[in-house]
Amino acid sequence: MTDPVYRTILLFDIEQYGSRDDVEQAFLRRVLYDVVETTLNTAAVDETARLRADRGDSVMELIDTAVPVPALVKTLLTETPALLHNKNRLIAASARMRLRIVLSSGYVAVDELDGWVGSDLNHAVRLLNSDALRDALKQREADCVLCVSEGVYQGVVRHGPLGVRPEEFHRVTVGTKEGPTVAWVHGEPGTPGSPEAAAPGSDAPAPQPGAVHINGDQYGQAGGTLHGSQYFDFTGRARDERR
Repeated sequence: MTDPVYRTILLFDIEQYGSRDDVEQAFLRRVLYDVVETTLNTAAVDETARLRADRGDSVMELIDTAVPVPALVKTLLTETPALLHNKNRLIAASARMRLRIVLSSGYVAVDELDGWVGSDLNHAVRLLNSDALRDALKQREADCVLCVSEGVYQGVVRHGPLGVRPEEFHRVTVGTKEGPTVAWVHGEPGTPGSPEAAAPGSDAPAPQPGAVHINGDQYGQAGGTLHGSQYFDFTGRARDERR
């Protein structure tokens, strides 16, 4: 196994991939690869500065820290939604692709089976599969939703680099086996039917503004085979069905 190295972690996941037939899944994978490639090229991420793992319904990228994170955030907020919109408007509604996207960072090692190892990667995958991010995509008409880790938000987003508005992100809290973990989702919270929007007269305590509290851990639901708390074997084919 290689020594852990610090990398920017970028994850893309297709909504409701498991409900599609084989032909649709193959088509969606081609569209996903095109979206990922265009996004990274626009952000000036050279092929030599990244490592990819294919997980069927999702793509994971480890990006060298020499690549500016502000450029990645700006591209994910502008180029990626526009690209998805242009592709979706030319295809049937049943084949429309919508994406959950997570941008995080941390230490990751690669083992002799090309599996990626690291608690920081685990953290990013948990955000990708959290109810907070799933619900955020369901509650809007946009073709994608972006979630950034607490580290990316505090280190980059909150400072408002060119093309990025921190006030457009809202804080969410995702429950895990290790306790709550904080992240930031782009877009407005409190859409009717969302966890933030309590029903009138409800006895439940009012949530903090912009916060989503989730019970249960969605860890490992994204697909692949999980070995312990810090190991993902991307050669495994066992998958969990999407909601």
